[in-house]
Amino acid sequence: MSAWPLVNLEEVSDISAGNPAPQEAKHFCEDGHPFVRMQDVGRKHIDPALVETTDRVSPLAVRECGLRLYPAGTLLIPKSGASVNLNHRAMLGQDAYVVSHLATIIPDQRKVLPSYLFHWSQRYDPRSQAQVTSLPSLPLSLIKAAKVSLPPLEEQRRIGGLLDRAAEIRRHADAARAKARAIIPALFLDLFGDPVTNPKGWPVAKLGSLLGRIDGGWSPVCGDGAPEPDQWGVLKLSAVKSLGFVGSEAKRLPETIAPREDLEVRDGDLLITRKNTIDLVGTAAVADGSGRNRMLPDTIFRLVPSDPARFLPRYVSTLINLPCFRPAIRQLASGSASSMPGISKGRLSALEIPLPDLPLQTAFTEQAQRLEATARRLDVAAAKAQAMAAGLSAEVFG
Repeated sequence: MSAWPLVNLEEVSDISAGNPAPQEAKHFCEDGHPFVRMQDVGRKHIDPALVETTDRVSPLAVRECGLRLYPAGTLLIPKSGASVNLNHRAMLGQDAYVVSHLATIIPDQRKVLPSYLFHWSQRYDPRSQAQVTSLPSLPLSLIKAAKVSLPPLEEQRRIGGLLDRAAEIRRHADAARAKARAIIPALFLDLFGDPVTNPKGWPVAKLGSLLGRIDGGWSPVCGDGAPEPDQWGVLKLSAVKSLGFVGSEAKRLPETIAPREDLEVRDGDLLITRKNTIDLVGTAAVADGSGRNRMLPDTIFRLVPSDPARFLPRYVSTLINLPCFRPAIRQLASGSASSMPGISKGRLSALEIPLPDLPLQTAFTEQAQRLEATARRLDVAAAKAQAMAAGLSAEVFG
């Protein structure tokens, strides 16, 4: 890489800004030309082939407003407005008209390939240089002066191909694991029916009658940074997600504070957020082995089944997270939506849930675990692709 020249972006591309958006109704039509706005660029955050636009402009708009058509392969970087701080990136997957809040970079393909330039742009982060007024802005002069490492075209093609393949692996893994996890609630509804209307007539029980206890946690003042796998840490609220448990979401416990082993999260624990935003309060997850050396915070409850247990944690966590059941969970929370509403042990104990036969819960749990195992394998594949892409990007682009 040291032998590759560093050039200003303007030396290898045509850089300008889009056009002000047309304002009249007659300037838009369903079968018109694509018109890219900020919201279109932000839809995916990183989009290597943007083709979906909310608006389309009429031929009349092109004539009356003097709109410039940008070719497929044009790189788009937010240059004004709140999207500057979000650092969105997109490359046009088709010819389109573009709003003036976006910088348009048309690569000179005799010098730089569009794919290579797009991957470079993901390492380019000018947010610290943005002018801060009522809304941040990036002068085109700043973008033009951005430095690009410029290997020969054949080497650009090789690098772009490797990074394209890594990105494709990530996209496929993301889509496949989303599908795998989406099957779990669909499987629940197929086996047990809607828990709100209970069409299959399962017996109903108060959650508290099924529990031996509800454990509250402890949140001491923790150090900066995440703990290593062999270090003790306190879980963050973000460790409990509707998509599953994330044991890496934790704060490091200072060495001067002794861990409370009675609050260590164990494989199979049923966890539910006690306090959060109104949309996320009462989210449930079943802990896995990544919770080792992780303590329960005071914002998360652990629900311990009675002995003998009459429910399986996976059944209850899926039930609690179902969109159709979320209104019942939100009703348990007290406090204003702006002040992190919370759920008390008493209200949680009073929650009524349908209670199918344990063998049927077991069959559901086994199938859900197989689906989750598939999703986790895809997580690993995506993480490996991400690591490979990040390493290559760092080597090439610095």
